Amino acid sequence: METLERLFKIKERGSNVKTEIIAGITTFLAMSYILAVNPSYLGNIPGATPAGIFMATAISAAIATLCMAFFANYPVALASGMGLNAFFAFTVCGAMGYSYEVALTSILIEGIIFMILSIFKFREALVNKIPKNLKFGITAGIGLFITIIALINAKIVIADPATTVALGDISSAGVVLALVGLLVIGVLQHFKVPGGILLGIIITWVLGICAELIGWYVPNADAGVFSVIPNLSWDAIKANFAAPAMFKFDFAFIAKDIVGFLIVVFTFLYTDIFDTVGTLIGVAQKGNLLNEKGELPKAGGALMADAVGTVVGACLGTSTVTSYVESSAGVAAGGKTGLTAVTTAVMFIIAIIFAPIFLAIPGFATTPAMLYVGLLMLSAIKNVDFDGDAADTIGAFLAIVMMPLTYSIANGIMFGILAWVILKLVIGKAKDISAVMWISVALFVLYIALKVAGLA
Repeated sequence: METLERLFKIKERGSNVKTEIIAGITTFLAMSYILAVNPSYLGNIPGATPAGIFMATAISAAIATLCMAFFANYPVALASGMGLNAFFAFTVCGAMGYSYEVALTSILIEGIIFMILSIFKFREALVNKIPKNLKFGITAGIGLFITIIALINAKIVIADPATTVALGDISSAGVVLALVGLLVIGVLQHFKVPGGILLGIIITWVLGICAELIGWYVPNADAGVFSVIPNLSWDAIKANFAAPAMFKFDFAFIAKDIVGFLIVVFTFLYTDIFDTVGTLIGVAQKGNLLNEKGELPKAGGALMADAVGTVVGACLGTSTVTSYVESSAGVAAGGKTGLTAVTTAVMFIIAIIFAPIFLAIPGFATTPAMLYVGLLMLSAIKNVDFDGDAADTIGAFLAIVMMPLTYSIANGIMFGILAWVILKLVIGKAKDISAVMWISVALFVLYIALKVAGLA
């Protein structure tokens, strides 16, 4: 215990070992879907296999999350990023026609650039120089972003050609159980039951197993509805064991198409920079980890963990590794230190052996946890100063609404910062704009130009 206290300062941050471990397991369960999604996205690309991607995803997540624990002592977990993995598989290797090896090479270069930016503290400055009002707006926006992800995953909200979105089938087992699970977590949190969010996930999963046994919840793999009862046969366990694709790089390609290659690298770089910044700000703000100046101590260590994770992930054969917004589930469960991250990392290693169990946890069981976390993070909106100048008000507003409505943390930050800088110029407060904000604007302009040209 003394060693843990010395390493993570658990008592100093007002926590205890039991709470940190529960928080770490909660974070893992909230983000464990990546172990199923990443192999389905990347596993069928020529040169990759689903089992190899599974191993690469689990191992890189464990290594990166351990780096977060020991470099920064934060309860933040990392893994192959959603959105970034889709861009890797369906845009870079799909629409753009680049090979798996070329895509991995771009991820490696991105990670090395991140290391350099972290050494020179650019990313740290970006985290700390974003205006306070925007930080609260980003946190609230992430709350809404988490909420819409959870609602879509549980099919509570569905696409509709007439109204864009609509209410899903409220008679379906998944929808009902997800909503019941939220109420269960609400009751557990009201009575301050230790590990209430984790218990809520488990209770909802058990209810799902009961629903499947009585025939209400009916698995249909073709429709993306899978059994919630774990398949513990040896064949199912063995299927996940395969060596990841190590060091499958193609450096020779860079000389053949350097412009196209650099565009791919920039797109990965841009998205990961602002996704990570937003996630760290949101999780840190909710976990009371920001100091009195609104800055994140040891931000450099946290961002270096992200960079190391990306390089390790590329070497193992997976897409960009980034900080996970689902870490906020662990923070909501009481996680305050790197011991939460260590626990999550250990769970990723355990998942390699017991994958059928973790992969059987359905989206509707983790949805209640993410909805509750969305509620907690949205509460940051009460700290937004809506009576300030136009830049602070509109910048925060755009950060809040554009994240969920464009399905991107990076987009929310982009619109928020662009509006803030433009309005500061118009109202005569240019002196408030830091060099880091100007550099961010330049990156946004370049990204928008590439989007308009159809290159990003």
